[in-house]
Amino acid sequence: MERIGLIAGNGQLPFLFARAARARGLDVVVAAHRGETDPALEAEVGHFSWVRVGQVDRIQKVFRQAGVTQAAMAGGIGRVKALKEARPDLGAVRIISRLRSFRDDALLRAVAADFEARGITIIAPTDFLGEVLCPEGLLAGPALKPAQEKDVALGREVAVLLGQADVGQTVVVRDGHVLALEAVEGTDETIRRGAKLGGAGAVVVKRCKPEQDLRFDLPAVGPRTLEVMDEVGARVLALEVGRTVLLDAPALFAGATARGISLVGVK
Repeated sequence: MERIGLIAGNGQLPFLFARAARARGLDVVVAAHRGETDPALEAEVGHFSWVRVGQVDRIQKVFRQAGVTQAAMAGGIGRVKALKEARPDLGAVRIISRLRSFRDDALLRAVAADFEARGITIIAPTDFLGEVLCPEGLLAGPALKPAQEKDVALGREVAVLLGQADVGQTVVVRDGHVLALEAVEGTDETIRRGAKLGGAGAVVVKRCKPEQDLRFDLPAVGPRTLEVMDEVGARVLALEVGRTVLLDAPALFAGATARGISLVGVK
């Protein structure tokens, strides 16, 4: 059976990728990040090994021993935790020593190039996840009001600028005012911060960076984000069409409808 590697982070995306790969008849070899990846993933794949953030040589060894020549990255790594708990090995030092920029995209492209130089091609997880990418239009919840549509448009413009700076993917807006921009804290904390400043009724926009390499850091949204929005009274979640993964889409749609949150796919 042909094998494919999976460099797994946190959340449900590694599960979605593994299931999609298995559905295509592939044997999935997982390098899972300790403290990030859900241990339950081990039960769903044929080969499973724990690694720590920064153990590049260790991951490559796992894949080489399994005969893997293609691999994908799926799931996030908490930025704050990564900074505190990274255990860089000689492979990581090899990559870092060549970097001119430590921005996310530059670092991840350098990691991919190092893997490819050693016979392991890094592919985009979207190659396996087409069925769970965000479609266009109103997906659940009430239709947007004109003021909310304007806030979505503003959020999209600002998200492009935020992405060009390679900072984050999420913007919180209300009544024409930008309330919060995502940095290292992640989507949920950005939403909380924006609502703390602007109160209930906020609009949340999440999209890829303009030059996003879809092999890395793919935006993903699941029911947990809706729970956070409901807690703080945010009313609209706008996601980029075709480049945002919907985690547990049926639960996401049902949750948005039940909470009266507008879930919309925008270009």
